[in-house]
Amino acid sequence: MPHVDLNGQKIFYEDSGGEGPPVVLAHGFLMDHTMFDPQVAVLAPAFRVIRFDARGFGRTQSDGKRFSYWDSVEDCIRLLDHLGIERAVIGGMSQGGFLTLRAALKWPDRVKALVLINSQGGVDNAETLAAHRGLLEAWRQQGPVDAIVHPIAGLILGAPEHWEPWVSMWRKVPVEDLVAPTLALIERDDITDRLGEIKQPAIVFHGDADLAISIERGRLLADKLSGCKNFVPVKGAAHASNLTHADQVNPPLLAFLRAYA
Repeated sequence: MPHVDLNGQKIFYEDSGGEGPPVVLAHGFLMDHTMFDPQVAVLAPAFRVIRFDARGFGRTQSDGKRFSYWDSVEDCIRLLDHLGIERAVIGGMSQGGFLTLRAALKWPDRVKALVLINSQGGVDNAETLAAHRGLLEAWRQQGPVDAIVHPIAGLILGAPEHWEPWVSMWRKVPVEDLVAPTLALIERDDITDRLGEIKQPAIVFHGDADLAISIERGRLLADKLSGCKNFVPVKGAAHASNLTHADQVNPPLLAFLRAYA
């Protein structure tokens, strides 16, 4: 599987190939590119689906230095350059959505349309930020014990039948790899007031049982994007709605891409 040196990182990516319109999918915090397996299964080969592991996660080899989601945007755009792709649909779940929105702001000519899954333009409240910092410290002190990884799994994935292989994967993650990504999450800027600058077509999915980012925040995101074509509540889904409830996500996603990719 390919790696490419971009911006001082050794980025791992997968490209389904083919002649179809390109679609880039960026994963959420603590996840990796495989969280979009259910989407690749229905999109390829009609669409050329490109996925990559963000700094600090999966098989990407990061330098460990602090970064922001604006830096993550540069990783994404440089990956498109490497693949010879001028313009693509860009989408992502949670932190992947943070990247997607910033890509549309910084590189509007490179973003044909947006797919946003359980994401937002705003930032977390003080209580949530403190919880993120506390989680990192607890992981550092105790390791990935059940008392840490099980609540995370419930928050991201919902019911226990969705927890594997993710919990097993998290148990192998060195805590040092989580420091820079956690700081990027905690310290991200609020771009809510800039969402009106984004004019491309967009679709917004949001699990109605998401406790990490409320569905009200998802509706606000959809309302502020002038090009939003559809807001899709995903019934019964927690944070990773595209992974756990692909049966509700894939049909409207496919219809959106057929219209705007």
